[in-house]
Amino acid sequence: MNAPTVNPARLLREKIRAGRHTMATTGMAPGHVQANLVILPADWAEEFAEFCAANPKPCPLLARSEPGDPALPSLGDIDVRRDVPRYRVFRDGVAVSEATDISALWRDDLVAFALGCSYSFEAALLDAGVPIRHIEQGKKVCTYRTALDTVPAGRLHGRMVVSMRNFTVPNAIRAIEITSRFPRVHGAPIHFGNPAAIGIADIDRPEYGGEPDIRPGEVPLFWACGVTPQAVIEAAKPPFCITHKAGHMLVADRLNEEFRET
Repeated sequence: MNAPTVNPARLLREKIRAGRHTMATTGMAPGHVQANLVILPADWAEEFAEFCAANPKPCPLLARSEPGDPALPSLGDIDVRRDVPRYRVFRDGVAVSEATDISALWRDDLVAFALGCSYSFEAALLDAGVPIRHIEQGKKVCTYRTALDTVPAGRLHGRMVVSMRNFTVPNAIRAIEITSRFPRVHGAPIHFGNPAAIGIADIDRPEYGGEPDIRPGEVPLFWACGVTPQAVIEAAKPPFCITHKAGHMLVADRLNEEFRET
């Protein structure tokens, strides 16, 4: 008799829901989709959906909840109030607190959005033998604010945030080829090489994540990042919003391979 199949994503969510895992999810539940999370009042939800449609590179929309419903059934048995290791709470565009459970903050008018995350294509890079240094070093990916404007939608506007991974030139070429097959989880890089060209003044000082370790002969590649909505929230200043904390993702039952395009 075959043993029942273990779902690592569900096991991880159970730990998160019970408060036993509050750390970043880098490299966890290999093969499973990891998602960025944005929760907004219903009177901002349509504008945010339009913003995602206008900016599919940084904000590839995977799922959306009904108002007041914390479930995202297309991604698994998910409760967005308790299944993210750490949340950020914004009021009038200002991050005022962090939490590991937002049940006490939940309201009947809140709508949750799950957006694709580059952690999903990292598995494909590793499977192809392309090393990723921040994973090797047990760090979070480096993430930067840029000077690149997003396409506004209603009241929502702001600058793009990017994640950076550095490779040797041959591996950089392979990384571009591989990630281009995953357009629903940010796809190919938006830039490579000189960070100043996209408004990053100091590559050694990312706004989010770990510290970079770029070695001689390596080139930095920059991907549109799902932390972009947090920069947009700060610019647009909705009265209330909850997001994941960078690197602390919603881990879904869906598999990365479901989002690969040939």
